[in-house]
Amino acid sequence: MRLKVLLPMRVLIDREVSKVIAEAENGSFCILPKHIDFVAALVPGILSYQSAAKKEEEFLALGEGILVKCANEVAVSTRKAIPSEDLGVLRRTVENEFRVLDEREKKTRTILAKLEADFAKNLFEKT
Repeated sequence: MRLKVLLPMRVLIDREVSKVIAEAENGSFCILPKHIDFVAALVPGILSYQSAAKKEEEFLALGEGILVKCANEVAVSTRKAIPSEDLGVLRRTVENEFRVLDEREKKTRTILAKLEADFAKNLFEKT
C-alpha cells in the first residue's frame, strides 16, 4: 500500500509500505494492506511504518493530524512531523514540543471562544 505524509507546504513521505502503526485518542492501531477503509483523528505521538522494499521499520514524531485509509492508500495530514531513527529522541519531541504546543492551542481556542461569546452577547444586548 502507499503511505503519504502531507505537511502544509510539502509531501514528507510518499512510498510503498507493508504496514503502518499510528496513535489515536483511544490507543495505537495497525493498518495492513487489506485493512478496511476508515478515517482516524491522530493525537501527538509516534507513527511507524515498514517500508515494502527495505523491510525495516521507520519512525516519525507527529503532532495532531488525520489519517485516511482508502483502497490501497494511507494518507496522513499533519502540521508537524519529524523523522528519526532514534525513538528516544522522537518520544521526547512528542512530549516536550507537540503535546505542550497542543495544550497552548487548546487554551488559546478556549479564550477566543469566550471572547466571541462575549462579543455576541454584547451585540445582542445593544439591539
